[in-house]
Amino acid sequence: MAVSEKEILDGLAEIIDEIVGVDKSEVTPEKNFIDDLDIDSLSMVEIAVAAQDKFDVEIPDDELRNLKTVKDVINFVQNLQP
Repeated sequence: MAVSEKEILDGLAEIIDEIVGVDKSEVTPEKNFIDDLDIDSLSMVEIAVAAQDKFDVEIPDDELRNLKTVKDVINFVQNLQP
């Protein structure tokens, strides 16, 4: 069953809050992980691992570099769903 954009956003917000302490209300689709949410590359790897588990997807390391905004991750997860 496909996960909606809102479900992915809510799940990501929860993960980001747990890992780096950014309030869930701050995590919106247009936010850039580095510039807006102040998330470093090590934390991004942790977030990616948690997102892979939560959404049952695989995010290759080379693809992770291209995921710069919250919306990028939402689109990536949605595109991998059956």
